[in-house]
Amino acid sequence: MHTSAKPDFDQTVVRTPVFARLFLLLALWCILAVPAAPEARPAVNARAAIVVNMDTGKVLFAKNPDLSIPPASLTKVMTMFLTMDMVRKKKIRLKDKVRITSSVAAVGGSTMRLQAGERVSVKDLLTGAAVASGNDAATALARAVGGNDRRFVQTMNQKARTLGMKRTVFKNPTGLPAAGQKTSARDMAALARAYLAAHPTALSFHSTKAFTHRGRLMPNTNMLLRTVAGVNGLKTGWTIASGYNIIVTARRGNVRLLAVVLGSPSRSIRDDTARHLLEKAFTPPKPLKKSRQPKS
Repeated sequence: MHTSAKPDFDQTVVRTPVFARLFLLLALWCILAVPAAPEARPAVNARAAIVVNMDTGKVLFAKNPDLSIPPASLTKVMTMFLTMDMVRKKKIRLKDKVRITSSVAAVGGSTMRLQAGERVSVKDLLTGAAVASGNDAATALARAVGGNDRRFVQTMNQKARTLGMKRTVFKNPTGLPAAGQKTSARDMAALARAYLAAHPTALSFHSTKAFTHRGRLMPNTNMLLRTVAGVNGLKTGWTIASGYNIIVTARRGNVRLLAVVLGSPSRSIRDDTARHLLEKAFTPPKPLKKSRQPKS
């Protein structure tokens, strides 16, 4: 009876086991010798973004950091900065009352609903600008500090130059749409760092989760204060031209980080992007595994 021969492969394995062992050893060496892939960069659904260590100034991540984008209500950080400068110089006090004019009460956009004729403390105006993003509050502060909008805006731009904000031009104290008003992620990071370095107590305005004025409860527009560990500031913004913007500060242990996201297509995407950037920056990089060399 005819019996079929075994396949050549089987014959090779049986007759030449040394070659098989060498082949497997070489394959194993190739696998172990491949270097670890670099960690993926954070996905950023925004026109520009930057993450900075607040203490050292080291840039940890950047996407189009010098792209010109309207600042929207991030402008109010500069308005508050200049107000706090005047408080420090004792030119104005937090408890001082500012009379609200009809033109301030008529300012549109997001407001704390100030009424003409009422008198509001500088402290409450600062809180309203930070928490409710009140355009009326920012305008009242600008006029109390600078006398009028034009003079105050000049001071804003002078301060920007002093801080090295080369791509920023302010046109008003609120961030409401204005031709030629622009900034960049890098400039906003520089502004926020300088502001909190000069006035660390000002962070309390921005970390306030809700504020009540004349019986109206105003939640902070920065939702990350409630959803991300360590977040303690700072400011949100939006216009049609800018998209959704945010400066967010956070502290975990001894590490303080600052993230700026500009031009996201929606509030939720902006917040998710900022959250992802912070989590990535707070997470220590994994050490690279050393390549294992096969034993001879």
